[in-house]
Amino acid sequence: MTAPAVLLRAEGLTRTYRLPRRSLWGPAGQRYALRGVDLELVEGDALGVVGESGAGKSTLIRLLLGLDRADAGTVHYRDREVRPGPARSLTWFRREVQIVLQDPMSSLDPRSRVRDIVAEPLECLGVEGDHDARVDEVLAAVGLDPQTRTRYPHEFSGGQRQRIAIARALAPSPRVLVADEPVSALDVSVRAQILDLLRDLTTRLGLSLILVSHDLGVVQHLCNHVLVLKSGEPLESGPSRQVLGNPQHPYTRSLLTAVPTLPTHPTPPISPNRTAPTDPSIPPNAAPPIDAAAPHPARPALEATSAEARATPARPAFEAK
Repeated sequence: MTAPAVLLRAEGLTRTYRLPRRSLWGPAGQRYALRGVDLELVEGDALGVVGESGAGKSTLIRLLLGLDRADAGTVHYRDREVRPGPARSLTWFRREVQIVLQDPMSSLDPRSRVRDIVAEPLECLGVEGDHDARVDEVLAAVGLDPQTRTRYPHEFSGGQRQRIAIARALAPSPRVLVADEPVSALDVSVRAQILDLLRDLTTRLGLSLILVSHDLGVVQHLCNHVLVLKSGEPLESGPSRQVLGNPQHPYTRSLLTAVPTLPTHPTPPISPNRTAPTDPSIPPNAAPPIDAAAPHPARPALEATSAEARATPARPAFEAK
């Protein structure tokens, strides 16, 4: 049995940006966005790139997609180098690698219908075949009714717009899908649906995935390999179970401890021979809690409680004069 092929490989990626001059005669400073980053994406694999804001995740994605030129290092797809240049020179690469951006509302043209949005990469990349049939096929694959192809993006919810963005990325039948924070702009109730959709699509279509996220829970849900970045430098990489289950670098451990969790304090069972422990925060003369399941007791008759009310004689009956 042959080993899976390496689809996307980066070696020694370094990217710096010039900083504003602080003096007229002094040299301009530099800031490293990436410094010596290596990665490999194996066919059928899912790689998660994690790190805090400013770690260099977006810069790494731009270099991997050929949207920016690195100061040092190379990017190869299979055995062919990916070099930034004119759009025509990267047509072969765009057919193989597609991206799903973070905010679907800003990445979809509000003046175009769904059909034109999904069919755009087919037309730009010169993909042959029936484009309308392909649009209906990918819309159904992401869980949308093909009849919605005549509607505009503003007529959909946030989760549905992200499904449209995924359908557009799947239209040219790529082998690699790059997802840049694909669920960070969605509601919590919708995020799980989009994550399950991405997992199902990568499994069913045999896609390789690069997921960029600051949420370790999302990465653990989808990815089997992890790359941890901090200030542009790779700190730790390897299988997800190893890196997230037994992190070796203090920064990775700090990311894991920053993940919010709900406290779990199980209530011990109460023995029938002893009373429940008292809560010091509840005053001793407080009314007992109301049991909604218990039948409501009969309401007692109203009685005068004050001495003045008891001393007041009964009013005589009205008599006509």
